[in-house]
Amino acid sequence: MRSFPYPDAGSPDLRSPARYLWWLARAELGTLLAGVLFGSLWTVCQALTPFVLGKAVDQGIVAADFSRLLQWVALLIGLTLVQSAAATLRHRVAVSSWMQAAFRSAQVIGHKVTRSGDALPQKFSTGEVVSTAASDAMRIGEIYDVFARLSGSVVGFLLVAFLVFQSSWQLGTVVLVGVPLCGAMLLFVIRPLQSRQKEQREAAGKMTALGADTVTGLRVLRGIGGEHIFVQRYRERSRATQLAGNKVAYSLADFDAAQVLVVGVFSVAFTWIGALQALSGQIETGQLVALYGYAVFLVSPIRTASDAVSRYIRAHVGARRIIDVLATPSAVHDGETTVPAPGGPSALVDTTTGVLIQPGELTAVVCADPGESANLARRLGRFEDAVLREAHVRWGSAALHLVPLGQVRSRIVVSDADPQLFTGTLREELDPTGRHSDEQILAALDVASAEDVLDGLENGLNDEVAEKGRSFSGGQRQRLALARAVLTDAEVLVLVEPTSAVDAHTESRIAEQLRASRSAPGDTTVLVTASPLMLSVMDTVLFLVDGKVAATGTHRELLATVPSYRSVVIRGEGMDGHASDGHASDGHEEDLQMTNEGGL
Repeated sequence: MRSFPYPDAGSPDLRSPARYLWWLARAELGTLLAGVLFGSLWTVCQALTPFVLGKAVDQGIVAADFSRLLQWVALLIGLTLVQSAAATLRHRVAVSSWMQAAFRSAQVIGHKVTRSGDALPQKFSTGEVVSTAASDAMRIGEIYDVFARLSGSVVGFLLVAFLVFQSSWQLGTVVLVGVPLCGAMLLFVIRPLQSRQKEQREAAGKMTALGADTVTGLRVLRGIGGEHIFVQRYRERSRATQLAGNKVAYSLADFDAAQVLVVGVFSVAFTWIGALQALSGQIETGQLVALYGYAVFLVSPIRTASDAVSRYIRAHVGARRIIDVLATPSAVHDGETTVPAPGGPSALVDTTTGVLIQPGELTAVVCADPGESANLARRLGRFEDAVLREAHVRWGSAALHLVPLGQVRSRIVVSDADPQLFTGTLREELDPTGRHSDEQILAALDVASAEDVLDGLENGLNDEVAEKGRSFSGGQRQRLALARAVLTDAEVLVLVEPTSAVDAHTESRIAEQLRASRSAPGDTTVLVTASPLMLSVMDTVLFLVDGKVAATGTHRELLATVPSYRSVVIRGEGMDGHASDGHASDGHEEDLQMTNEGGL
């Protein structure tokens, strides 16, 4: 039994589609060789069957030798049994090769998605990435599926050519020249198929991307009455994909017709020459019977070769799409020069804004422009190294972008304003690493005031979470994401608008519980918010104006001494209203959305 995912999928060769396919082949070389072995054994048995049948006719039936007939029949039965076993094993190995290649490709794409930061979403839509992992990866696997049959067909073809030469050099020449010539003739039909399949793949990718983006924003579209516009756009994309698929179908029909014609002409010519030689006495009756069997057998290598070429074309197109995704430079990565992370809790300093986050404190960041505070959270979480090279963030004495990425991700966690929930049980959603007991998970839910979410689930922590948590309201998703963030036990926890979608009573309780849960020595908590209820429990509040720290103090101090701060906070309170759980009320959270490997 083979288990997926791989502990290490490896580093793919991205220099060209052919090199990428070869990299996959090397990764499963043992399975491919087993496929060659069983595929060859399977076709050798097929190729020998007409030979044995011809011998049984000549030496048993024509010669009226019953004992020889029994011997050849026994051999024929043996070949049938071996062929059946080899066919079963070949199929199992072929499917294994297909799955290994497909899953390895999907795994490296998934790894790229989690490691690329914002670079990948800026270049590709969600639908395009999903289509690459779900469709292109599977198409790549097809070429390894057919490889066992192709290798066996080559061995079988050479064996048949040798056996035919034993009967007639003219027919042997026809086999050696005719079969490759028939395969070459089919290439003229395959060329237009390649270009049309590429067009169809691109059209399908655009349609999938549009569909995924539309579903993601469906609630917003309905709110503004714009869903009919996107429905029409999707219909247009779907129609374009259908037309592209029709062109592919035309080429496939031409290809199948060409196969029947070319293979049929070859089989008729081969059989006709053999019949003439049998009438002239050049070959015996049993040899003629064997030639009929060879003619039927030789249809398989031709079709297998053409099928392999067709699948290779699809795999080549898919590999190019995968390379485009994998070759996208990551927004974050371990540089050539790294410095060790601080040995213990240390201050975070953002040189762009002048923000100083003291270790072991609860610090809030307030700004009239949500974009500025969101960018600060991105820098503190190391979302883009290119930005940090120009606007340094220091962690203790180390430049944050030079600290090994693994240490940053394990010690600094950012929970953004648009939390993502994945499929699986609620327990797995809240504690992906499985490090916490049920009591600890329940305690985190209590901090996030999310016990009511658990009470409404039939199976409790074992209940299945729907895709993107669509079965939960906006406030419930937000509170579950907060509980998940608390369970990371991160040394530095950055929360962006963690309570924008909850009512005032729930928010007040969350504020008190969060302060209590993050009171351990060394726990550093940063909140990006304008909510007075959350600000009231903070040790320090930093007020940003025009991207710089304009005032520092407690919430009460800033309310009393900084009119512009009071204006921002009061405005935020008036806009929030905290009317009901499940509806985002800040009005700013769309500006604060972030998608990142380190975000929660």
